[in-house]
Amino acid sequence: MYRKDYLLRLVEEMTQMISKVFGLKQQKKHNEALLEINEMLSRQFPLNSKLLKSLSAEDIVQLFRSGGIVEADKLQSAARLLEEEADIYLDMDRLEDGNTLLVKVLHLYLSASMHGGDRHLLDMPRRINELLERVRPHGLPDETERLLFTYTEREGEYAAAEDSLYRLLQREAADYREGRLFYERLLAVDKDELERGRLPITEVQEGLEELKLRYSHVTKSQNPY
Repeated sequence: MYRKDYLLRLVEEMTQMISKVFGLKQQKKHNEALLEINEMLSRQFPLNSKLLKSLSAEDIVQLFRSGGIVEADKLQSAARLLEEEADIYLDMDRLEDGNTLLVKVLHLYLSASMHGGDRHLLDMPRRINELLERVRPHGLPDETERLLFTYTEREGEYAAAEDSLYRLLQREAADYREGRLFYERLLAVDKDELERGRLPITEVQEGLEELKLRYSHVTKSQNPY
């Protein structure tokens, strides 16, 4: 009960602050808006702008680990504030700062989701989908792409998961075994569910065969006959 009350108060305070930040952005008072966000980050979380610039997305996730468990809802709340900060940078034409931070935010949302964050607290699935569209032209780091691969498969977005897998394979950030296991998992999924995920069973089978051809040198070396 205490945790739920804390989160509700936090979201309410964030909503009020974001509304204030929106007004400051409209007035082009960007530095004041950034100060508002930084103050709340410092007050509610172990974060501030200087620390953010020095840490990777995964390092930030680790700051929200307590007793071996990631506090997923606090993490997604912090991500929401950082999303606002990124938008301010973009509004200031600080494009590199803004886009770099948006990629970090996506990583934080994906991590929060994978660690059991409340999907409805901040409408996390919608935020993830919107961020994907925004950052897609800039590409994703391997560790974020891996999270995306796992997330989209779990969400039943099988075509998107396949796309993510192939980006990882192209960068050699995933291997034949991971790809094979992915398709084998999908072969056990109901055909209607695969259709909903925009990857029909025939495409799953074709994908597995193409993977075997692509890595034929691996499959031959694994076969003693």
